[in-house]
Amino acid sequence: MKTQSKIIALISLLVFTYSVSSEAQKVKLITAEDSLSYALGVANYEYYKSDSIVINVKAFNKGMTDASKAKATMNETDASEYVMNYMQARETMKMEAEYKSQIDQARGFMAENSIKEGVKTTPSGLQYKVITEGTGEKPTSEDKVRVHYTGTTTDGKKFDSSYDRNEPAEFRLSGVIKGFSEGIMLMPVGSKYIFYLPYDLAYGERGAGGIIKPFENLIFEVELIEIVKE
Repeated sequence: MKTQSKIIALISLLVFTYSVSSEAQKVKLITAEDSLSYALGVANYEYYKSDSIVINVKAFNKGMTDASKAKATMNETDASEYVMNYMQARETMKMEAEYKSQIDQARGFMAENSIKEGVKTTPSGLQYKVITEGTGEKPTSEDKVRVHYTGTTTDGKKFDSSYDRNEPAEFRLSGVIKGFSEGIMLMPVGSKYIFYLPYDLAYGERGAGGIIKPFENLIFEVELIEIVKE
């Protein structure tokens, strides 16, 4: 009985009549759905406001109205994608402002490194230097390879090395960071290269493992031993 009483009380609370007294917007909240709709408007506005996002209320209301009449100029997929891309771009701008000195340092390194003897630059911005040129086949993005490598930050801090483990690493090129994958695809089997990865071809704004900072370039010395046949 107590449970039933609580349910009745809750329903009564949800369906009470509530009038918005504003002259600009007179809305009666009679049903639970009315109250839910109003609550969603308040909650969404306050949520985005707390994140310093400016909401054009007229445009917001028009979007809701057009969608309810199946007249929206964006479908649900396009709208969701727009919101996601906007939020990601906004977050990137905030991160770039926070890490401006790190970004300037990273870009400066790549600019200086690009003019050093033997260093070549690909259209993506990857830089590499040939230590030993092999004569074997070059792998594709779907190949699995066997390599020895050492990875360091530009200040010389080592974060990974198959040499230290005394065992070559095997992985599919489609499953590693862009710059590493692109660099290995340049190598004939038997080659040894040094890769200089700009941060956008490495771990970007995220960083990794507490060692690689956001917007940090990476250096890899890589020996391509073989393409693993499956």
